[in-house]
Amino acid sequence: MPAYVIAHLQDAAPHPDVAEYIERIPGTFAPYGGRFLVHFAQHEVKEGTWPGAVVVIGFPGTAEARAWWDSPAYQEIAPLRARHIAGDIILVEGVPDGYDPARSAQTVREAAAAE
Repeated sequence: MPAYVIAHLQDAAPHPDVAEYIERIPGTFAPYGGRFLVHFAQHEVKEGTWPGAVVVIGFPGTAEARAWWDSPAYQEIAPLRARHIAGDIILVEGVPDGYDPARSAQTVREAAAAE
């Protein structure tokens, strides 16, 4: 099942360290099957607020995503970003093929009925 690392980055200050990070990060993906799906693309806010930028990196599964995050190659360059860009980063598992949201709706209905 695919997994995604999603970053909501704020206050991205231009800095040479950030440029170096951006140049080096793709090289850390290869052993784990990762790739950029969204990278600092323009976005349109439909509800709420979303200051900053969004980055989405796809991986074949959560094990690969975790292994990438914990890898010496990524941990070596992570401070280049972290020193200059504040944000939130999450790892989330995708839905399997054939996912049926009706099951989730039923769970919500049952929980609502129990209250």
